[in-house]
Amino acid sequence: MKARDLSVLIGVILIIVMLVVPLPGPILSVLLLINMTLSLIVILVAMNTKDTLEFAVFPTLLLLLTLFRLALNVSTTRSILSEGSAGGVVETFGSFVIGDNPLVGFVVFIILVIINFIVITKGSERVSEVAARFSLDAMPGKQMSIDADLNAGLISEKEAKARREKVEQEADFHGAMDGASKFVKGDAIAGIIIVLINILFGIIIGMVQMGMPLMEAVNTFTRLTVGDGLVSQIPALLVSTATGIVVTRSSSKNNLGTEVSEQLLRYPKLLYIAAGTIFFLGLTPINFLLTTVIAGFLALSGYLLERQSKVPELPDIEEEVKTDSSQMKSSENVINLLNMDPIEFEFGYALIPIADANQGGDLLDRIVMIRRQLALELGIVIPVVRIRDNIQLGPNEYRLKIKGNPVATGELLLDHYLAMAPGIDDEELDGIETREPAFGLPAKWISEELKDEAELSGYTVVDPPSVVSTHITEVIKKFAHTLLGRQETKQLIDHLKENYPILVEEVTPEPLAVGDIQKVLSKLLRENISIRNLPVIFETLADFSKLTTDTELLGEYARQALSAQITKQFADEDMSLRVITVSGKVEKVIAENIKQTEHGNYLSLNPESQQNIISSINEEVERLAIQEETPILLCSPAIRMYLKQLLDRFLPQVVVLSYNELEPNVQVKSVGVVNVA
Repeated sequence: MKARDLSVLIGVILIIVMLVVPLPGPILSVLLLINMTLSLIVILVAMNTKDTLEFAVFPTLLLLLTLFRLALNVSTTRSILSEGSAGGVVETFGSFVIGDNPLVGFVVFIILVIINFIVITKGSERVSEVAARFSLDAMPGKQMSIDADLNAGLISEKEAKARREKVEQEADFHGAMDGASKFVKGDAIAGIIIVLINILFGIIIGMVQMGMPLMEAVNTFTRLTVGDGLVSQIPALLVSTATGIVVTRSSSKNNLGTEVSEQLLRYPKLLYIAAGTIFFLGLTPINFLLTTVIAGFLALSGYLLERQSKVPELPDIEEEVKTDSSQMKSSENVINLLNMDPIEFEFGYALIPIADANQGGDLLDRIVMIRRQLALELGIVIPVVRIRDNIQLGPNEYRLKIKGNPVATGELLLDHYLAMAPGIDDEELDGIETREPAFGLPAKWISEELKDEAELSGYTVVDPPSVVSTHITEVIKKFAHTLLGRQETKQLIDHLKENYPILVEEVTPEPLAVGDIQKVLSKLLRENISIRNLPVIFETLADFSKLTTDTELLGEYARQALSAQITKQFADEDMSLRVITVSGKVEKVIAENIKQTEHGNYLSLNPESQQNIISSINEEVERLAIQEETPILLCSPAIRMYLKQLLDRFLPQVVVLSYNELEPNVQVKSVGVVNVA
């Protein structure tokens, strides 16, 4: 057994011995000082504890300290009544408080006892009782919350187990504190009774057995009783206060001293009001000099705090480096290095002003708006974008990563504007030739002096933050299907289940798993089709998943169910749609070369036929590009999926629609035909 454990056991045994064996005065003095020291340590620990469970041993410690204090009361009472003395500590406390007037000293002692018993002890007991009751009542709700987070995949099984244990420990702690507070109350009552016994029987013993005159007996035993009471009540007061601090504090990141100073002095201007109030009190018969000094101190404190709040706190670079270094060396934290941010935006040092709010940068606010916009447009929650500077990039360069892979780069000139020509180049406009990063349009970086001239010439002029935010938006749209994984799909399903529980139960987990649903939704997002209308998609999956579990075919059925949405997305306001149609000959070639296997269907065209079809489509697309029209291919539902798969490798920007994906009232205008010789 360790020496520390053995010392606690021996201490408990000695407390029991003190109740029976008389102790000499010097030893009593030492034990009384130890009692006061332990009580002081307890209240200091209680004030610096951030979480109640950090001091989980407090209920048991409270019982042991109470028992120790009662054993000291018994020992000092025995010594006072038998010898008329209880050591130097008791006599010193009694003489210091009573002085030449035993009555005043006794009244002071009674007031101290009343404060401890009625105010602090009773309050701590009530708070402990209420905390225990609410903690036990809240346990089922907390357990259900943990189970919900676990089922949603927000936490792991290990984290869920740790949270459950913490909830149980908190309930046990508050229950134990409720019981331990009764010991504190009993100790206060016992202290009052012991004081009365000491005085009453001390006077009787002093007069009858020790032959003291009445006044001498009263003076002697009152002094000893008050001294003994003070030596006991001061530690009791400290422990009772510690009990109140522990049960009234909630979990936080800081200790009590830091929280009190930060929260009490959070509003420096209020100190000015307090200073003015105290100053005006000095105009009354109250001491003017004293109130002026206090008011001046409050005003000075408010001024200093206000100045301090305006100075931005700089991070301790050395401490951060030291922390990072220690984390890198720690074997437990190696697993954290495997974490990868879904979306990262890196930029060179010259672009820091667009992200630094202190320099007027609003990139963070723009990204928040981008995430909201894409949630409405695409129907998915875009992950948080991690923004950081990167000294490996050029000063004006930025880079966007999706799941650790660079997918887009660009360059900004913060003291310039990006001007995009209205279709014809204006040779008279001076600027730095470049391309608009989101759509690849020819553009120029122009100075602020030329902004008005460019706008009058028909140029579209955009500031650098708008350029980069537009680029980020388009890139995320393009790669939205890669950001939708099984975890994100499960969150969407859970959200849908809140309003459509029967619909979700009909689709998953049987006949479609979360992974199957994710593939269908990802297929839609890959072609820039919003999945916000999840009820319609799930209705389609519920109908057709009984016939097939091929996610490619289910995606086609979902597209047909979203015909109103697709029509609105691609048709003009007058419900007209200009398309390139696919000839019957091309459709026949594609249909005849569809191979069916147990793992799904795929298109198996010979290279010559592929080249002919792609060349024909490319000619029509280039012709429409001259007219600045979006290329849209229209074909039959049977081949749409396979034609899109073929074009993804060569012409991914071409939209491919089927007849079943358009509303009946759409006026389709063919502006070209895909044909092969």
